[in-house]
Amino acid sequence: MQTCARLVSPDNKAANGRYAFGEAGFEMLKFAMLTLVAAVSAVGAAQTVVALDPARGASALVATLREAPAPAMRTAETAAIAKASDGHYWAQGDINGASVRFLVDTGASAVALTPADAQRLGFEPADLDYQQKVLTASGETRAAVIRLDAISVAGARVTDVEALVIEKGLESSLLGMSYLGRLSRFEATQTSLILRP
Repeated sequence: MQTCARLVSPDNKAANGRYAFGEAGFEMLKFAMLTLVAAVSAVGAAQTVVALDPARGASALVATLREAPAPAMRTAETAAIAKASDGHYWAQGDINGASVRFLVDTGASAVALTPADAQRLGFEPADLDYQQKVLTASGETRAAVIRLDAISVAGARVTDVEALVIEKGLESSLLGMSYLGRLSRFEATQTSLILRP
């Protein structure tokens, strides 16, 4: 199986300057990079919730740090993640017995891990092959493509998940579509995210 890391390899350039994987592949690559930029921007926005402090007047701003992930609820056929007060869905995922805190991001095409989370999962960031170029809110950086044996969130387990380790610029790991898209269904409501394995 060919990984997405090979898509941007300079060796794949055709004579006309386009990549050898064709026009459709080139458009998909542009879309994937744009999606990753949006995902990283969402993480940056989620880092701090800014609210007006009525005690100090309308011009005073108070930053409130994001809260810990809400506990997940599970029934026989579904799992639910409560929406946090910052408006995002934060999930605790289990990967090979280690807990990872994820920002659920349906705009991210893949699960994206911070180097610290990757290291806790047994991947040594310095030993990874960062061939995939990505554009983040912090600028251009690189990513390494890895495979995770399984990710389980609130009991919704998916095996053999492709993920990226972002070399720099990602503050929280993202639970993207390489996990969510393999569920039989997921649905965002006003109060929770419903996962159906």
